[in-house]
Amino acid sequence: MPLSLDVWAPIPDRVDVVVDGVDLPLIRSEEGWWRLGPEHRDVLREGVDYGYRLDGADAVLPAPRSRWQPNGVHGLSRAYDPASYQWGDQDWTGRQLAGAIIYELHVGTFTPEGTLGAAIDKLDHLVELGIDLVELMPVNAFNGEHGWGYDGVGWYAVHHAYGGPRAYQEFVDACHQRGIGVIQDVVYNHLGPSGNYLPQFGPFLDDSVQSPWGSAINLAGEGSDEVRRFIIDNALMWLQEYHVDGLRLDAVHALVDARAIHILEELAVEVNALSTFLNRPLSLIAESDLNDPRLITPREAGGYGLDAQWSDDFHHALLANLTGDDSGYYADFAELQALGKVLETGFFHDGTKSSFRGRRHGRRLDTPTIPTWRLVVCSDNHDQIGNRADGARLSTRQSTRQLQIAALMTMLSPYTPMIFMGEEWAARTPFMFFSSHPEEELARAVSKGRVEEFSKMDWDTSVIVDPQSPEAFEGSKLNWDELQQEVHAEVLGTYRDAIALRRTYPDLTDPRFEWVSTRFDADGHWFVMERGETITVAVNFDHDPAEIELEGPSELLMRIGEVEVAEGKLQLGSQSAAVLHLTREALPGRS
Repeated sequence: MPLSLDVWAPIPDRVDVVVDGVDLPLIRSEEGWWRLGPEHRDVLREGVDYGYRLDGADAVLPAPRSRWQPNGVHGLSRAYDPASYQWGDQDWTGRQLAGAIIYELHVGTFTPEGTLGAAIDKLDHLVELGIDLVELMPVNAFNGEHGWGYDGVGWYAVHHAYGGPRAYQEFVDACHQRGIGVIQDVVYNHLGPSGNYLPQFGPFLDDSVQSPWGSAINLAGEGSDEVRRFIIDNALMWLQEYHVDGLRLDAVHALVDARAIHILEELAVEVNALSTFLNRPLSLIAESDLNDPRLITPREAGGYGLDAQWSDDFHHALLANLTGDDSGYYADFAELQALGKVLETGFFHDGTKSSFRGRRHGRRLDTPTIPTWRLVVCSDNHDQIGNRADGARLSTRQSTRQLQIAALMTMLSPYTPMIFMGEEWAARTPFMFFSSHPEEELARAVSKGRVEEFSKMDWDTSVIVDPQSPEAFEGSKLNWDELQQEVHAEVLGTYRDAIALRRTYPDLTDPRFEWVSTRFDADGHWFVMERGETITVAVNFDHDPAEIELEGPSELLMRIGEVEVAEGKLQLGSQSAAVLHLTREALPGRS
């Protein structure tokens, strides 16, 4: 419970809780839990500061399950009871992932103020755009004032600079009252480098397993039962106490779990049980680079039972053909055949050789049983932008026409589309990697590491902005004034029109892989995606005009660039696209 002072701490021999400056001894009970005696059970009240003193040390540490760290991750915890908030979303029945469009945003750079309260003022823009689910990058407590949030250490607390737990509830409430669901990005594969006091309480880390971020989370070793419970309880907290509609699970391939029931399967079971109790859909979306269908295969069929996973293959195939970039991991995706395979079968690497990895990669999706919406796709996201040395968006590297084509292909794909904040109007502001570590040594290490990382990839290091500089953070904030400019309004119109088509024609949300087919001309570089029985999306990636045979009389629903339909043929000008609706009653072979 949020106002409980019980704490799991099997490592220390003595634990005292300090409440409002007063030390109170805790009593050790079973399995390493410490609890107050009955005479002190009611000592904690909302708004009171508290922490834990281990083995009589001078330091008072924040609570492992603290809901509020108003003075940062090194400060005392402040008691907060989520049940004290008066919700206004009583009519909210949830939002299923199937058929939805996701909007990813970073709270600190979404608005000039960088708070949850300020983000509420922009929600009407998302409603007008046609967004179903807003996905927040991590909001858990991390060291410093601003950062991406993936180095969080206070998993149960909402970052103080964003407004804390009450502001988070107000944001979710405001979303629900506008018909928008909320997905929260959570990180269970590692802890940040500063403010992580959990190892002083218990065996939260497994030093024998190293990840890119240090020691891995202890998911299978001694004491791991309570560590897993810590993770699952955190997930349930967002979904129940904060009314969140789903979780995006960061880098699940870094969860090292050798137990018979994987932590992801265990989490899926508990979330399904909570969904049944709350009587509203709750979604789990994995980020994974494994191309492993077991993540999204139902438990009844031997999978983990997650609802969806990000698909990098779609991004790579689309961008490689849109831009002509065949460097690095784009090399395998540089042909239209790769884009066709991704659209028809889900993964490009499904047991095929990955030249970037120097080995075979992935596993084939069972397309007859897996619905298409279980793959979340995008043309840009925080990783694809922020992991560039210059943090440059696709919008600053490609023409308006190319951005419109990317929008059309993503929004009308058979998968669950995701938009990264500002993408819908071709925002010009970068999204750089930024941090604000107050410790000088750690700050220097982060800055130095950024330069070394991109030096190995032959980037021009002069374009790298120091992550610790104010420019990296302030320069990454969206400029909402761009919406008033014609070129940005044109791209925004494309997104709105494409989303409106998804809402109008059932074929564009049909989840069956067998109703997606593609054809293309490798020399002419034109590509056709057919959705269901009636919808054709045709794209000319080339600068030379293209002529494409149509399968029957067609109504032009949407155009980008120079488009003409005449005598059963589609004429596409340089880098143009069209969406057509077959007007005949049925296709051959259909009844």
